[in-house]
Amino acid sequence: MKLDLAPYFTAIEAELKDVLDTTDAYAALMFDMMRYHMGWLDENLAPLEAPRGKRLRPAMCLLSCEAVAGQWKTALPAAGAIELIHNFSLIHDDIQDISETRRHRPTVWKLWGVPQAINTGDAMWTMSRLCCYRMADRGLSNRATLAVVRLLDETCLKLCTGQHLDMGFEERDDVTLDDYMAMIDGKTAALLSASLACGAVVGGGTSDQVEAMAAFGRELGITFQIVDDILGIWGDPAVTGKSVASDVITRKKTLPVLYALNQEDAPASLALRRIYAEEDISLCVPEVLALLEDLGARDYAEVIAAEHQFLTMSHLGSLELDNSAIDALRDLAESLLNRTA
Repeated sequence: MKLDLAPYFTAIEAELKDVLDTTDAYAALMFDMMRYHMGWLDENLAPLEAPRGKRLRPAMCLLSCEAVAGQWKTALPAAGAIELIHNFSLIHDDIQDISETRRHRPTVWKLWGVPQAINTGDAMWTMSRLCCYRMADRGLSNRATLAVVRLLDETCLKLCTGQHLDMGFEERDDVTLDDYMAMIDGKTAALLSASLACGAVVGGGTSDQVEAMAAFGRELGITFQIVDDILGIWGDPAVTGKSVASDVITRKKTLPVLYALNQEDAPASLALRRIYAEEDISLCVPEVLALLEDLGARDYAEVIAAEHQFLTMSHLGSLELDNSAIDALRDLAESLLNRTA
């Protein structure tokens, strides 16, 4: 029977709202900024049900816990911590990318300024740690709690390293495919990997199960990003909601583009590098798309995505578990990897 995920998402939201509640009058506005970012308040800090993230990472944490025969509610603090880590990174990303909107609303820095947004992001990271410690209050052993905290701290460093590489790519014209894989391993795959691993730890999984869940999450994150890169250039704007030109105009170093740029001896690659060296390439989008096609960039990216998708499902299968939570993880993974937007 297919698992109803609604109770999981409801519980995740309740955990997050409880964590981000405060009675400290001096901290009230800072917490309101966090709640605004999470989609619970409007620009005037009045209650609102705004567009928010899909909460897939914390949901996968809970399902991983249940898949290895744990009680998923025990993992709620870990799931909440994971979502807070994700969102602290988004608050900082918006500053670094000078993004004025997220989910069709002004970003935190746009409303309250960069200094306050930096501080709010830092506070949200701190709240993620405090959320994690709740596991000990709910009966999880100190050893398992510490293992989760350590794993998430290590993951935060990987996230920051991935963002460091991504920002550095903007100033470099020598980015390799290996550089790209290292970047998405940190920026996209690390937190998904940690989500699955943390759930297995809380659920009392064996070391092999924790390792398999971590590998499943890592490959899922890598595949997700490559699919995102493909859709960013060749996706249907009516479905993705953004122009296919945006990733090209901003010279985003995605897998298809890097593959094309690194074919050094190909005339089409030389032509592409000349275009990317120009100050404004907004009028060159059709030519760029033609060169990417000529260089086989889309075919290459789709092959690499398929290889990582195979590894993703192989790691899940290696668990040799047969229960509704595993089925739900499989369904979520397939929905992410076979999406068109």
